Amino acid sequence: MVTPEQIEQDVTLTSAAARYDELWVRDAVGDAPLGRGEVLELLALGEVIARKAVYGRQLAVRSARRAGASWAQIGSALGVSKQAAWEAHARWIDEQAEHRRRSDYEGLDEEQVAALRKLAGRADE
Repeated sequence: MVTPEQIEQDVTLTSAAARYDELWVRDAVGDAPLGRGEVLELLALGEVIARKAVYGRQLAVRSARRAGASWAQIGSALGVSKQAAWEAHARWIDEQAEHRRRSDYEGLDEEQVAALRKLAGRADE
């Protein structure tokens, strides 16, 4: 069975999106319905795309902070309040730290977490 974890290691966001789009179009307007394997691949690809997009978003937030952007500016770029932008980034940092605690190799180590928290500062900055 296809899982996001199997796909995620082998594809880029671009290649996952291209394959997703190919399957989606075939499913929407194709002459024959997709087989079970292809439908499950479509679902798994959607999850991989979502995961990669969230990770990329947080890397861009980090880059914006390094470039001197305020949380108000970041929130505006994301279409949310500065508080919501900061909270989402803080949750992501916490999740990455938890991944490391559980797996000992995925996610961020303590030093990386501390550096990102320092960079993130407070929502009112």
